[in-house]
Amino acid sequence: MTDLRYAILALALGGCGLVSSDVTNFDLTLPDKTFTVDTSSWQVDETAAMTFLQTSCASMPTVCSSAAQTACAMNCSGSCNANTQTCDLSLEVALHQSVNLLEEKPELKSINDEPVIKVTIDSVTYEITENSLNVETPPMEIFVAPISVMIPTDPQAKDVGTIEAVAPGAITDGPQAIAFAENGKTELVNTMSTYQTPFNVLVGSTLVVTAGQPVPTGKLSAIVHIKAHAGL
Repeated sequence: MTDLRYAILALALGGCGLVSSDVTNFDLTLPDKTFTVDTSSWQVDETAAMTFLQTSCASMPTVCSSAAQTACAMNCSGSCNANTQTCDLSLEVALHQSVNLLEEKPELKSINDEPVIKVTIDSVTYEITENSLNVETPPMEIFVAPISVMIPTDPQAKDVGTIEAVAPGAITDGPQAIAFAENGKTELVNTMSTYQTPFNVLVGSTLVVTAGQPVPTGKLSAIVHIKAHAGL
């Protein structure tokens, strides 16, 4: 009699189009996401930049803000260094890659339009595969955000974790674990759980150049691996 009741219940569930959670276990490992920091994107004029970095701001700190555009054309700003009393040049790193789980993991289409799935993050790692930079990078933050957000400083961008500073010319010998932010896994889980909504993965940082340091040249490529699984 008990077996019969289970059989009837199973048929009823099947007829309603539901998917049993004990047989639903999706691999949500994302395709690799590559981010490249290319110093040519800032369009730095080396001669003008060296002059800018030697500019005194002791009597007029705001001079650095207005003069920065003479040193570089894109995504940069200037500030007065309180210690050296000369101008610093800040070069912004703001990279993004889109994720559409329904396209990248088409097996999710089999779960009958369930609005939310239960996601478990297995790991988030990175690899530095190319590095011709002549300077050390600062730590770089990984964020997730709505698909419309392309700037890491946007309030909607949620911090997942950190890629540690990378020495000039250094590459990794394999995947390295990121340092998760306090709520990093939770933010990533929340974003991936609403799997029908595309989102962006972003990498952001600021490379600050001070007087006496070389103007950055070269580029760095990092691959971010996000491994996860999910069920209903």
